[in-house]
Amino acid sequence: MTREELLEKLKMIQVSKCETQTLELKAAEFGCPKRLYDTLSSFSNQDDGGVIIFGVDEKNGFNECGVYDSQDIQKKINEQCIQMEPPVRPLLTVAEKDGKLFVSAEIPGIDLSERPCYYRGRGWLKGSYVRVGDSDEPMTEYEVYSYEAFRKKYQDDIRPVPRASYAVLDKALLDDYMDCLKAEKPNLSSLPDETIRELMSITRNGDVTLSSVLLFCRYPQAFFPQLCITAVVLPGDEPGEFGDFGERFIDNQRIEGNISDMLDRAIAFVRRNMRTKTIINPETGKREDRTDYPITAVREAILNTLVHRDYSIHTEGMPIQILMYSDRIEIKNPGGLYGRIQIDQLGKMQPDTRNPVLVTALELMNLTENRYSGIPTIRRAMKEAGLKEPVFADERGTFTVTLYNNVQDEEQKQAAQRGLKDKEEELLMFLKMPRSRQEIAEHLGIGTVAYVMRAYVNPMIEKGLVQMTMPETPKSPKQRFVKSTP
Repeated sequence: MTREELLEKLKMIQVSKCETQTLELKAAEFGCPKRLYDTLSSFSNQDDGGVIIFGVDEKNGFNECGVYDSQDIQKKINEQCIQMEPPVRPLLTVAEKDGKLFVSAEIPGIDLSERPCYYRGRGWLKGSYVRVGDSDEPMTEYEVYSYEAFRKKYQDDIRPVPRASYAVLDKALLDDYMDCLKAEKPNLSSLPDETIRELMSITRNGDVTLSSVLLFCRYPQAFFPQLCITAVVLPGDEPGEFGDFGERFIDNQRIEGNISDMLDRAIAFVRRNMRTKTIINPETGKREDRTDYPITAVREAILNTLVHRDYSIHTEGMPIQILMYSDRIEIKNPGGLYGRIQIDQLGKMQPDTRNPVLVTALELMNLTENRYSGIPTIRRAMKEAGLKEPVFADERGTFTVTLYNNVQDEEQKQAAQRGLKDKEEELLMFLKMPRSRQEIAEHLGIGTVAYVMRAYVNPMIEKGLVQMTMPETPKSPKQRFVKSTP
């Protein structure tokens, strides 16, 4: 950064009055901060790195106090940087403004193969940090492990399962797979079955591998109770909302079995809990059933989660989650993005593969194509259904796919057609007696209670037209709504 760029940065800070994902402020009016290692670590561990600016007091209204001594502070900054592993090489810049000196330290992001950068004085686990918004947070043990797993190419999908014997595998499933192997890979066909099992990681030094248990055991959860899917349907569009009768979940299922079983049962759960409406195709004139979400997109999202989740010991206690809200479905995968790929690169470049043996086996079993087409397929299916773009999020060890339906869009159109004012007048007549959320929704002919509350009832409460019978507990399932008295 040049001197002019540093001065421009100072101007921007006075406008924004905040730190960011890549900006940290330190006062340093009376000396160099003694604890820089958390920020040095977190900036080094993100691709974009970051900038530390010394001479701005965030706690005192972002006052430009300047630094005590520009020469000495640069020396002190370097002293702390060389205590990091690997050592941090900052680019230091000094600028003068209104008779005060300011120093910036640009911290480059290090290569993924060298992460995590940590403070040697606290060690690998306690000295590694990650930037979360404008805060430096200690890395979890799993986050530290994930870097090592990528760097050393750990294959958790073929780790031995000591409690499992060859007898727990379903013979019919395994025989079918062995026949496929011999047919698709002629070089294997002449080898003894025991050798094929070792070469293809069905066993490892005679021990059954995790992939084998997940693929060929009828009940892998006997060994790994949480390697399953928990699927729930929630009554609103936000966590913690209750239904009209106090129910937390409309449907709730623990989905178990091998990967193939879990995929089928998860899709069946989603099918059972989403709306299906019949429309007339304007091109063919034929009646067609259309669901809230295209099943192709749902299948790809669930399959990707089963295939690419983290199967290490650090996440084996974490199930996959399917959360169905009134306006969306969220599919949460234990284990964030693997390797070098970023969110904006999904579906555009070939990613690193976390579970190569599992992926290859599922391709042979015709469950997946292994052509990195899952994300593009989800996007295409949602677009063809006229729905919003899917949203992909990677947040500290959890990867989430969110698919939105068009329930709210349809209800908003209906509301616009009937007229909001007419609705309010209709509601006020109906609310001469206390009514529940569900009763209001049914009266208006709208299926989504959360939308009715957000679009109609809450605005009328704010206008003073409607009041709650239990205002001290607004979210109570026993809550009723009634027309306000003059």
